[in-house]
Amino acid sequence: MPGEIFNPNPVIFSTAKAQGRQSDLLAHSLWIDDPLSSEDDADDLEPIDQDEIFDLIRSIYDPEHPNTLEELRVVSAPQITVGANHVKVEFTPTVPHCGMSTLIGLCIRVRLLRSLPDRFKVDIFVKPGSHQSENAVNKQLNDKERVAAALENPVLLDTVEQCLSNARGNAL
Repeated sequence: MPGEIFNPNPVIFSTAKAQGRQSDLLAHSLWIDDPLSSEDDADDLEPIDQDEIFDLIRSIYDPEHPNTLEELRVVSAPQITVGANHVKVEFTPTVPHCGMSTLIGLCIRVRLLRSLPDRFKVDIFVKPGSHQSENAVNKQLNDKERVAAALENPVLLDTVEQCLSNARGNAL
């Protein structure tokens, strides 16, 4: 997006390697029987955990920089809460006056809405105390009508799609 860059020199962190989960170990083990699986479990809902949600959003690109939200420490697994049919994500803008916070939250929301089953309610919040306009940003991100209106804007939708693209070489 043309215009003012809100954080011209963000701190970049190295990304953590995906750690093996118990479910992954059970899926690839020849010696461990999975007592939970049976043929009549086809109707059961598969639970989703914090790590799966983090894996979905960690690769979203920042709208201003050629870095992922994970590399900028905008999102992390401890900032995600998963309930029965509810996902809450808190994110931390790189600077307290970040003008891209609403766009970042919109990108997180779009990725989760496209990836999760319809039964999940998704709430996106700015980490308390991390943004000077956190109440206004949180209101925009969790208002269905505002989100729908934002996604009807072709320029904004194109920017969201670029942030969600996993093959980006430079900032917008």
